[in-house]
Amino acid sequence: MTDDAERFLALHQGPSPLLMPNPWDAGAAKLLASVGFDALATTSSGMAATLGRLDGGVSREEALAAAASIVDAVDVPVSADLENGFDHEPAGVAETVRLAIEAGLAGCSVEDFTGRSAEAGSDIYDLGLARERIAAAAEAAHAGPDRLVLTARAENHIHGRQDLADTIARLQAYQEAGADVLYAPGLIDLDDIRQVVTSVDRPVNVLVLADGPTVAQLAEIGVRRISVGGWFAWVALGAVVEAARELREQGTYSFTGPAALGRDTARAAFSR
Repeated sequence: MTDDAERFLALHQGPSPLLMPNPWDAGAAKLLASVGFDALATTSSGMAATLGRLDGGVSREEALAAAASIVDAVDVPVSADLENGFDHEPAGVAETVRLAIEAGLAGCSVEDFTGRSAEAGSDIYDLGLARERIAAAAEAAHAGPDRLVLTARAENHIHGRQDLADTIARLQAYQEAGADVLYAPGLIDLDDIRQVVTSVDRPVNVLVLADGPTVAQLAEIGVRRISVGGWFAWVALGAVVEAARELREQGTYSFTGPAALGRDTARAAFSR
């Protein structure tokens, strides 16, 4: 395992949950690293937004190139959101993971959302195929001298499938298939999250949600990692929209006040 991958995995065993924000480009990554975060992960939705696209609209080559630019920009471990591995078949997912290792990543995530419409009835992979995909990803992640930390994602709860029993069964299957970290985005009830944590033997990642449990509450029930997904990217875009509307509709410049923090932090981070 590479030094970054070892360091990344070790961060999941610290005294408190690993807080892992999700930058959308190299500049955002340098800013977040300068604030003091110990690891970063890309966001598929935020990265797509930099290209003027919706989540799911980035190719494997684009995602890996953007992730590699973030790896080169910072000195902390970087994991990549690789969506469904950019392939439906296990062999294609394994190839994506091998390319992630070549890009210098310390980790990556692979999800069981197919990318197809729910109307087609095929938005989540059948459990058997989903397990095979994670097994192939894990073999690629752990086979050679350069290894990475594989996060397996069960996507039920952000695609309208509020079936906790199925989510837990999927995470258990992904654990058995070799995943290092488990993740079910969309869980918001503390008791549900506790059930997930106590049902598996791997570190569990939880996605920040507006009405979700606090960091302290998640720490108390044993959550080992907390990520923000696209939230920081949307915060940044929201600030741009507010500033643009003020300029266009009011002709005033109060947006320059809060901007000073971003300017000064960027100057310090980018000069290193």
